Amino acid sequence: LCSVATAAKMNLRPIVGVVAQPLGKESLADDGKSYIAASYVKYLEMAGARVVPIQYNAPAEEIDTLLKGVNGLLFPGGGSCLQKECPFFQSAARMFQYAITANDQGDFFPIWGTCLGFQFLSVMGAGENQTILQSGFDSEDLPIPLNFTGDAKTSRLFAGAPAHIMDLLATQPITMNAHHSGVTPAAAAHNQAFSDFYSILSTNDDRAGRAFVSTIEGKKYPVYGTQFHPEKNPFEWVVEPTPIPHSNDAVLVAQYFANFFVAEARKSTHTFGAKENDYLIYNYPANFTGKAGGYFTQSYFFDA
Repeated sequence: LCSVATAAKMNLRPIVGVVAQPLGKESLADDGKSYIAASYVKYLEMAGARVVPIQYNAPAEEIDTLLKGVNGLLFPGGGSCLQKECPFFQSAARMFQYAITANDQGDFFPIWGTCLGFQFLSVMGAGENQTILQSGFDSEDLPIPLNFTGDAKTSRLFAGAPAHIMDLLATQPITMNAHHSGVTPAAAAHNQAFSDFYSILSTNDDRAGRAFVSTIEGKKYPVYGTQFHPEKNPFEWVVEPTPIPHSNDAVLVAQYFANFFVAEARKSTHTFGAKENDYLIYNYPANFTGKAGGYFTQSYFFDA
């Protein structure tokens, strides 16, 4: 996936595009407002990257400009619509296809998806087949250890992980789940496109014992997804008591995932050149939404 020339010259100024989602309930009559939870921004920054927000409802030419400058994409968790007729899905699918085409042309370009982002990547890997997703999982506010599959130890994501990180992930309840929809191992096995596109690296069970896929990795492409939320461990502090793990071990595993993805982004040679500062997240204020009882501690808001 990474050419010798690209690998020999790492990008030491990586910038990751984080996709903003509709604010509130999405409809076809979009009001133009979108948001990014600041925890995703901080998560990438702690691994040595900077962030550019990509508003899903920005003009196509503006999104194309941003994709040509960033060194990877992160699709966050959230509650956006993943049906084909929804504006968010249509825009996200276009970004996904850009990344696939770039990689096919030798332009290394990694993608990460968390929670809803994981579900979106699953749909795309399944040939845009939304039936890969099922609902009714009892996995809200559920920190659990991972059940690694046999593919984990030879995967790009985990093969180089220190033994103590793998042990923590396999034995400690430090991967934070917050989802009702997901991909069952059976659904994944019965969708040939999904099985051809992804390796399943871990699974989990919800409170009722219902299995779901929790980590995926592209077989051919640098595409990675976790149904759980590594960014919450170090950066989300909501008002009401929650089981978000904040231990030293929980933060260590979050750092591992962030470090891995930013290392992938360093293989990308995209650059904004002299206009870099015009696009960075630093141009926008982070709002202390947690103070008023918001779901996220801090959030960024955008108007199309």
